[in-house]
Amino acid sequence: MTTEPMPTDRASTQIHNIGYRHYDGPRLGRAYARRSLFSQSLRGAYGLGRSAKSKVLPMLLFVVMCVPALIMVAVAVATKAKDLPLDYTRYAIVLQAVIGLYVASQAPQAVSRDLRFKSIPLYFSRPIERVDYVVAKFAAMASALFILTAAPLIVLYVGSLLAKLDFTEQTKGFAQGLVSVVLLSLLFAGIGLVVSAVTPRRGFGIAAVIAVLTISYGAVSTVQAIADTQDNGSAVTWLGLFSPITLIDGVQTAFLGATSAFPGAEGPSAGQGVIYLLVVLGLIAGSYGLLMRRYRKVGL
Repeated sequence: MTTEPMPTDRASTQIHNIGYRHYDGPRLGRAYARRSLFSQSLRGAYGLGRSAKSKVLPMLLFVVMCVPALIMVAVAVATKAKDLPLDYTRYAIVLQAVIGLYVASQAPQAVSRDLRFKSIPLYFSRPIERVDYVVAKFAAMASALFILTAAPLIVLYVGSLLAKLDFTEQTKGFAQGLVSVVLLSLLFAGIGLVVSAVTPRRGFGIAAVIAVLTISYGAVSTVQAIADTQDNGSAVTWLGLFSPITLIDGVQTAFLGATSAFPGAEGPSAGQGVIYLLVVLGLIAGSYGLLMRRYRKVGL
């Protein structure tokens, strides 16, 4: 009886070519990665590149922001009005609830998924660094908000020209409105991202952003109304420092010729407006700093 020899390790060892090759293409570096992350985040803020369900809410809110402007333009053209029913600087203040809801829905999706699935270290394993991630997310959220708030102003401006309203006056008002929404976009984007980055749970982030942006405005407005009934105009003005939307209202009242929405008050003076502006800029810079600190930890 004969037996076949067992194969040796050398005989059973084989090297398989599975097609891996070194990458010989261009190395695009940090700038390209930062632009790509910005573009992907901006598209995601409107559901582009995501499921159909993800597009419904941001697109619906965009339509809700623009429809009142279309109605105002139609009324101005039909009645041959000499002015628009609502100033450019007042538009975002009146529709602040829609803006707050947009931030609450999109800021958490911009950062919470990366935190929940622990993909931040994967970003930082590439040429992208912590500052690139924060700048790209901040810029994308601010740009998405600017699109949301500037689009109805463009509708109003084009409609005013079609209605043959005074060109100089409308152009000035339109420019003032754009400056206002730029500040609003930066402020709301910073606050929304900071609050959302605290927790990887999107539901908690949505609730927290609504509380900070929308509920704070309701609380401040209520206390301002109480102060106004007691003829305390000074308190009405200083209370505006404690809500993001009233901060923007105070800045544009002081420097952009806007009509204040504060109850029974003319709004901050130029001197008080400086404090409002410093608080807004401080909150924007502080939001950036807090995001950098947050991602110093989660990027490890």
